[in-house]
Amino acid sequence: MAQLLFSAPHKSSGKTTITLGICAALARSGVTVQPFKKGPDYIDPMWLGRAAGRPCFNLDFHTMSHDEIREFFSRRSHGAEISLIEGNMGLFDSLDIEGSMSNATLARLLDTPVILVLDVKGATRSIVPVIQGFQRFDPELNIAGLILNKVAGNRHEQRLREVIAHYCDIPVLGAVHRDEQLAIDERHLGLIPSNEQASANTMLNTIADIVSRQVDLDALRALANSAALPDVTPVAGYSRERDVRIAYASDTAFGFYYPDDLESLQLAGAELIPFDTLHDSALPEGIDALFIGGGFPETQMAALEANRPMRESIQRAIEDNLPTYAECGGLMYLSRSISWHGKRHEMVGIIPGECVMHEKPVGRGYARVSESTAMPWPGSNEGVERLVHEFHYSSLENLPENLSYAYKVERGHGIDGQHDGFIYRNLLANYVHLRSTGDNRWAERFVQFVRICAAERNDDPSPLPPFI
Repeated sequence: MAQLLFSAPHKSSGKTTITLGICAALARSGVTVQPFKKGPDYIDPMWLGRAAGRPCFNLDFHTMSHDEIREFFSRRSHGAEISLIEGNMGLFDSLDIEGSMSNATLARLLDTPVILVLDVKGATRSIVPVIQGFQRFDPELNIAGLILNKVAGNRHEQRLREVIAHYCDIPVLGAVHRDEQLAIDERHLGLIPSNEQASANTMLNTIADIVSRQVDLDALRALANSAALPDVTPVAGYSRERDVRIAYASDTAFGFYYPDDLESLQLAGAELIPFDTLHDSALPEGIDALFIGGGFPETQMAALEANRPMRESIQRAIEDNLPTYAECGGLMYLSRSISWHGKRHEMVGIIPGECVMHEKPVGRGYARVSESTAMPWPGSNEGVERLVHEFHYSSLENLPENLSYAYKVERGHGIDGQHDGFIYRNLLANYVHLRSTGDNRWAERFVQFVRICAAERNDDPSPLPPFI
């Protein structure tokens, strides 16, 4: 199995742009590329998936066991000629002192060669101890090659290649010169998502052109082919006839969905129907449930407010007990209003609070929540912990007391620092993001909840299929 992991000494070294360029360049040359992203992230995977022409999947130690990561990586790589993993943060960064959740640990787990992307701005000979330090810190790790980034020019590149060849036993596979065309606009949570960029394909082509001229793609593929991940027998997925229809928001305001979560909903028996909160006038007809994922509704709040028919359609549906699940951006949209940069716009109004954007993160990173007795989905168990993550600069203000919540926050912030998972009728809305994995099969639970609600609505006495 051909595979590589791209990492860097620290964040903001340019590894995302380099990985995007390599993905896009290989894909347009006819190579089947399967991209992966380490950690909980939606934005980078959206770009990587677009670059490769295949969905990008996340590998996350927080929500997945080692065996699950190995099986998942093997199964999702099936049919691809090369799998490329973009790391997060620095190569050895981790929540714990032992580095158990680092990119390096992931590379060792998957027996994947590492390509180190180095920001060489303003450096020549001083880059050598950085390289040597990374090699010696973990001698068992296969740091197979270097890509130099932000090179000042030809003379700078030549000097860097000379000193690295003299002091280090590691190949330089590319030297990418500083170029404004490589920049992708950023916002408070990172890159602006590709679903908001009308020129995303043009930008990717430009990045691919630049990177392919300055990186030895053939040498990268040769290193990738040196990997030897043992074969893993995939675990059979749960699949049944699709007997429920779930509408999910998919537009420039809402696009944060894990592809494998959507697939898990389908395997559990859901037909997924996308709709546009900005341009459609009503929810799709004949649906059994609603799913509004994360995104950046604050950037589209004027357009969301302007589409009053859709807001009213969603409000009526939830009031009429339509099973609904909303995460982060979806929760914001269901509140009374969103305020940002001195402007306020009306939203759906189901959640009795106002959403206010802040300059600094309110909740960001890995989190833990435990289920309460109010959790409406089947398979609930009071006190059971769920490993989740959250990324939000907003908070809900002016909430009344004595609301019903599905979760107690053990680590993180959630809605108020103590609770998350607002419950109203058949709605569950939380700031934290769930990932449907072996220890938290939320997709199957939600689909079964939809079936239960449908049976109650139709007064159907026939037994439901068991929740597995």
